[in-house]
Amino acid sequence: MGTSIDYCVLFMTATIWKTLSPFWGEEYNVHLPPSFHTISFHVLDEDSLSRDDVIGKVSINKEALAAKPQGLDGWVNLTEIDPDEEVQGEIHLQISVLGDVPRILRCQVLEARDLAKKDRNGASDPFVRVRYNGKTHESVVKKSCYPRWNESFEFELDDAPLDTPLSVEVWDWDLVSKNDFLGKVLFNIHRLQSAHQEEGWFRLVPDKPKHSQGTLGSLRLQLRLRDETVLPSGHYQPLTELLCQSVGPHLNGNWPDLIMLIDETTTAESRQEVASNLVKLFLGQGLAKEFLDVLFKLELDKTSEPNTLFRSNSLASKSMESFLKVAGMQYLHRLLGPLINRIFEEKKYVELDPNKVELKEAGCTGLHRVHTEAEVIQQSTSLLQSYLSELLHAIVQSASYCPVALCQAFQQLYQCVNKRFPEPEYRKVKFIAVTSFLCLRFISPAIMSPKLFHLREKHADARTSRTLLLLAKAIQTIGNLDTLTCCSKEPWMGPLQPAIQLGITQLKDFISRLVSCDNSEDLGLQQRMSLQCGSMEKEGFILLHKTKDKSMLMTSPFKKYYVTLSKDTLSYARTQHSKKSSFISLPRIRAVEKVEEKSFGSANVMQIISSRDNGLVETLYLDCKSVNELNQWLSALRKACSHNTDTMSSYHPGIYKGDRWSCCHQKDKADPGCDKTKHGVTLQEWYDPLDPDLESQLIYRHLIGVRQAMRYSSQHIGETYIPLVSALDQACLAQWIQWNSPKSASPTHLALLWLNQLLKVFERKQILFEPKSVHRCIAGSCVLVL
Repeated sequence: MGTSIDYCVLFMTATIWKTLSPFWGEEYNVHLPPSFHTISFHVLDEDSLSRDDVIGKVSINKEALAAKPQGLDGWVNLTEIDPDEEVQGEIHLQISVLGDVPRILRCQVLEARDLAKKDRNGASDPFVRVRYNGKTHESVVKKSCYPRWNESFEFELDDAPLDTPLSVEVWDWDLVSKNDFLGKVLFNIHRLQSAHQEEGWFRLVPDKPKHSQGTLGSLRLQLRLRDETVLPSGHYQPLTELLCQSVGPHLNGNWPDLIMLIDETTTAESRQEVASNLVKLFLGQGLAKEFLDVLFKLELDKTSEPNTLFRSNSLASKSMESFLKVAGMQYLHRLLGPLINRIFEEKKYVELDPNKVELKEAGCTGLHRVHTEAEVIQQSTSLLQSYLSELLHAIVQSASYCPVALCQAFQQLYQCVNKRFPEPEYRKVKFIAVTSFLCLRFISPAIMSPKLFHLREKHADARTSRTLLLLAKAIQTIGNLDTLTCCSKEPWMGPLQPAIQLGITQLKDFISRLVSCDNSEDLGLQQRMSLQCGSMEKEGFILLHKTKDKSMLMTSPFKKYYVTLSKDTLSYARTQHSKKSSFISLPRIRAVEKVEEKSFGSANVMQIISSRDNGLVETLYLDCKSVNELNQWLSALRKACSHNTDTMSSYHPGIYKGDRWSCCHQKDKADPGCDKTKHGVTLQEWYDPLDPDLESQLIYRHLIGVRQAMRYSSQHIGETYIPLVSALDQACLAQWIQWNSPKSASPTHLALLWLNQLLKVFERKQILFEPKSVHRCIAGSCVLVL
């Protein structure tokens, strides 16, 4: 399954073989430009010998997503892909009404961009058809998806009815076959007559959709669109300081009212997201350990039965789970990577349950005799013991390289639980508290679904999935520190009991070592987390071609290099360990964009446009192995260059070959470009650096949404709500100014506008700001605006 937004393919899922009811279970977070219109999901049938067949698609426009703030969740019918509906791109028009008698309607067709590619050469032969009141004008441009017409067409208005629309259609001209529809724009001339002129880029839309016959199946989707305005850090400072004070060392044993308030008012639906945002914010502030400590104590204070400790999806459980994924992913990859790769490569048949043993799957012995059930179970036990032994050895050895942040969190958890349940009969509880997160919520899920934890590029097949599931069951049993319960529920796990019992002893020894580490001489937590979570490093073998000042390309220009993206540079060499032959400083990169397929005969080529010391432009072309690798490199480079100042607003998706650009046929080498750059289109990855402003905005948005519930809950825990409202008001004022204020308004004028807006809202009783906080908000925010 692939996903596209207008013309930009963002990702492709793994292929699920030989089934009509596939399950993907994949999750993607994509940063989109505000100008996107539609997101489409295409379901394809992969064919290793020819082009993949398209089964159907689901298209959802921006308006439908925006109308459901909580997200869309459900089955959506696949629709047939109609060529007349597969339109994209924009057309630049200037439409005006001239004269009095007779009145003339003039339509000036300037250019178009991002048109669909309908011909085999990767382009189209677009012609524009302008129609009004039965009259038609046409003009064609050959071999371009970025045509420039620069032609004017005129019509008389006096003889036409008032409701007659002006139609501007774009078609792909074909000499032999039927012309292909590329999109159209309709204009209301009656509305235009009052404005006299209208000019701009207009999105091409499809013709009336046709209803498909029959059913193509359905696709289950969970989609949520979030449109956030992230302000400079200063606007969130009061809120951030208040949150930091709520977990700081100054509390002296008093309950942190604000964290308790957030815990009480966060619903089950939003708890995972809130926990993740809070963890990232406190990681950025160097207070992750303190934040988790507060949550541990809150959870322990509410727990009377130790057997249920941290087993619910509370804010504490979700926060610790998010913390492990953010701060411990590199640790997880080093811990599990070799074993997961071994299991995928061996593809052994493993089964312990007699009711599920399939003798045909197990193969034959050396004498071509089919294995018996007992032999299959015996071999499976040996294999699982080997896998389990390797995993436990890796866990024990990982005490030397476990990240300091994880060690401190587990140490704090261990000590808090030991203090809360010191009785001898509860001596295992402190170990189970650690293993409930380390094994049950981190290692075991990663073993069962390695792709979701970025350990593998594709999902496991049915045989490998069963092996991973059995191994995950074994590590879950070890994490529970109880072999009897498992064997009573699933007696066929009995053959692994000796290995599991040994594993429990090893795991307890590992935890004892982990929580007794002395981290006093280590780097500050904030600095360590910036090193562990802020890495943008990416590397791998890629085919490269380099041009200087857009020089002519050679035949078969690509050569294999090992490319490395580090904090400051993009470098490449012939091998992984050889000396780097060339560097590109990241601040010099002006654009990172995709190259159209016809340029090199490959759909996975990207270009990196950078400037040299002498001011000339240099372009590096990268030919990736797949569309997913292409988008990962595009995303990583765009995020690494997100703060660059000398960026390009437009570029050429083609190449300069011969005497013209292949995309728009312009002959000027220095032409600024025929397509707009897409700096904002990126994929969210686990190794992305922390973004404190974004996390502050997401927390602010959540608190604004639950402010009424917080006001009611705060009645029994003191004055926490009042300073919180003041902090929220300042961020709210800044966002309101961003959306509504005139650019030339003075700070005092802005404050008065804001006060007037608040008074109107108070009258409608839609929000619950404290009156005093309004005055503090105005006084503080004027300073911020200045």
